[in-house]
Amino acid sequence: MIPPVHLLPVLHPALQDISKDVSSGLDKAGDPHWWRALLDVPLKVVVILLGAVLIRYVAHRSIDRIAEGIATGRAGLSHPDDRAPTATASTAALVSARREQRARTTASVLKSATTSTVVLVTVLTVLQLMEAPIGGLLASAGVLGVALGFGAQTVVKDWIAGVFLLVEDQFGVGDVVDLGELTGSVESVGMRVTRLRDVDGTVWYVRNGEILRVGNRSQGWARAVLDVGLPPGVDLTAAQRALLDAAALVSEEPGLERAVIGVPQVWGIESVSADGVALRLVVKTQPLQQWTVVRELRRLILDRFDAAGLPRPTGLEVPAKAGGPS
Repeated sequence: MIPPVHLLPVLHPALQDISKDVSSGLDKAGDPHWWRALLDVPLKVVVILLGAVLIRYVAHRSIDRIAEGIATGRAGLSHPDDRAPTATASTAALVSARREQRARTTASVLKSATTSTVVLVTVLTVLQLMEAPIGGLLASAGVLGVALGFGAQTVVKDWIAGVFLLVEDQFGVGDVVDLGELTGSVESVGMRVTRLRDVDGTVWYVRNGEILRVGNRSQGWARAVLDVGLPPGVDLTAAQRALLDAAALVSEEPGLERAVIGVPQVWGIESVSADGVALRLVVKTQPLQQWTVVRELRRLILDRFDAAGLPRPTGLEVPAKAGGPS
């Protein structure tokens, strides 16, 4: 057994440390405000966290108000044709559904960005308050951000373009659009890629950052345009009357009761050639109904010309600029 006297040299430094701690504690106990120094950092951390929660709550409430304005059309981001007086109940319901979808997507993106920003700033502030070495962390994050920026700049470009596509409602699912080299029906609109199906059934994936122009044939209203070729010597007045009669009968066909929303018009002679003349017939229709109306017009025009004793038209063509799945 080791005599206690031999343990004194070993225990002496430890006893000194204990003595210092006890003395420090007694000194603090003598100070009536010692607890303030003890709780200074934790209290600041709690205040910072509560402030972050409050800022996030206020930001999300503001985003919800913006989304509500988009959904109801009061935010100034709705298309002018959304409130067109010619819209039917089904069209109005479709427009309302698209606005709600756009509002939800916009709110989700903004909330995610707000939450990420608040969390990042809060974490850095707390680390700085606890005197953690965040200089190296920030430098590393900066270098990593620059590297990712160069490597993913196309992804960021596509993502930002997707945000504007959704917020501005340039097109939505079900719309028939012309994107320059591609024309077809939109099947999905993502933050990075839009999926398009053309008339042949081919599915195309288009990066949002590569979309430079959009021709939407589904917003508000559409127009069925048909050039009717007539042989030489035909009575143009009688032919024009037959065209208008045929156009007036379209709305009486099953399933097309509300397809026509305007008064059909014959704009006059579109072209003259050795084979005869071409009269242009135009009919204002509901969105996506123009091609169905054109197909029905062809049949009705042949019937009306036969009934009027006029020679059958030599051509019933859709102008190339007004083309589509006709």
